[in-house]
Amino acid sequence: MEDIKGLKIGIASDHAGFELKAEIKRHLEAKGALMVDFGTDSTESCDYPDFAHPLAAAVENGECRYGVAICGTANGISMTVNKHQGCRDAICWCAEIAALARQHNNANVVSLPARFISKNDALDVVDTFFSTDFEGGRHERRINKIPVK
Repeated sequence: MEDIKGLKIGIASDHAGFELKAEIKRHLEAKGALMVDFGTDSTESCDYPDFAHPLAAAVENGECRYGVAICGTANGISMTVNKHQGCRDAICWCAEIAALARQHNNANVVSLPARFISKNDALDVVDTFFSTDFEGGRHERRINKIPVK
């Protein structure tokens, strides 16, 4: 398990995820994470790719070790993040899926569906995501086949 104290974690959302983003950011900062907020900064309607691409680039280039992405369904923001070859974004709506995303897929970004998850469940998802290690082994071979070469 990786300790998140001092770990740089990027976070981004669209308008639908803005309030949940603020909760998660406070929660992870309280645990000692260094949060890099890529926006948005309000509930005013906006386009998720404008925030997802900078988050994904920061994870891809190593500026941030992990990322958290939030939009209404998590679909659009996850699709955008996954366009980046160095990102493995998993949509997670419960802790078990977050654990499996880390264990089997070595996910480095977690996406949350703000309109379909409670605050408590979202916090449980991110806690599980950041406290679960990649298992490696047979899964390593599989994730090495994900990027387009």
